[in-house]
Amino acid sequence: MGAGQDQGGEAFLQKLEAAGYLPCDPAILQPANVFLDLSGEDMRGRLLLASDGAADYCLRPEFTIPVSLAYLASPQAGGPAAFSCHGPVFRQRPALAPEFLQAGLENFGRDDREAADAEILALALEAASESFGDSSKPRRDSGDWRIRVGDAGLLTALLEKLELPPVWLRRIRGGLAKGQKLDVIFQPARDEAADHSGVLAALDGADKAGARALVEDLLKIAGISALGGRTSGEIADRFLEQAELRSGAGLDGAKRALLAAFFAVEGHPDEASARLRRVFATAGLDLASEMDCFDQRLNFLAARGIDLDAIHFSAGFARNLDYYTGFVFEAVEAGAPESAPVVAGGRYDRLLSTLGARSAIPAVGAAIWIERLNPLPGMSQREREQ
Repeated sequence: MGAGQDQGGEAFLQKLEAAGYLPCDPAILQPANVFLDLSGEDMRGRLLLASDGAADYCLRPEFTIPVSLAYLASPQAGGPAAFSCHGPVFRQRPALAPEFLQAGLENFGRDDREAADAEILALALEAASESFGDSSKPRRDSGDWRIRVGDAGLLTALLEKLELPPVWLRRIRGGLAKGQKLDVIFQPARDEAADHSGVLAALDGADKAGARALVEDLLKIAGISALGGRTSGEIADRFLEQAELRSGAGLDGAKRALLAAFFAVEGHPDEASARLRRVFATAGLDLASEMDCFDQRLNFLAARGIDLDAIHFSAGFARNLDYYTGFVFEAVEAGAPESAPVVAGGRYDRLLSTLGARSAIPAVGAAIWIERLNPLPGMSQREREQ
């Protein structure tokens, strides 16, 4: 690791501590199952795994989950608390060292979600500019960033209003996280229908309990009790999901058209807000409360000094980690709009209960890719983005 990449770590921690974010240095060795269960496919495929024969571990690939676990084990658990961290994280990266530096800030337990969202983004941009930026260049302001934002909470509220089957909820969220277009999401992947068309056709519209029993019986006849870590019951449920996707059950033309109109909304956040309200009003859906929160967040961002003209909202924007539930964002330097994000993060209100909290705890955080701000000499753009 180049010495230049470590510049600013102490300044970052001091700046964030002055803002109320206590320094936190979670253990490098983490329980692997947590990341395997809660991270997106891209992260799961990059874990550096180890085992002591009794349990599986991984080197921490990011800070959000380790800091969340540390928070739950602390006296502050359940109440407001904020932490900052800086240090090495570890991921498999072709042609690059698996160890690299990141900085992070996490905020827990605040009910004023929109204000906390704005604070996290503003502090992350300030830290990236002041603590880790090239000191030979003029100090950046918010107009020197290009910020892309989305709202997973607004999408969830819309999908719940449409009363889509769970399989379609997972399909849409997963597809967006992979960057898929809506027409691709609506079509089952080729491998889902390959070699199973007869079985899927037989399951179309069948009684769910009877269909599940049929698939389990077929698996037993074939002598299959488990496959790829899945039980026969889980395999049967997968077949039923594929049949539901194949038939398009629960997703008629009107709902598809509404989703297409929703995902077409992008641009300046104020203009996007007005368009979203028109889409919902035309469909007869009451999402006024969610849109009021959307607008309130914009007000807090502006109050934090973030130039709203630097923000591009996209209704279809999602980050490729499974635990995000609300406001999500990525920021790149204005001079390199097509580059990988330097600052990224979002809201993850359900993660803490998944990790063991007795109830959901509001939470939002951000990561800063120091390597992308200060690339090593000779590092290509492709290498910076890994």
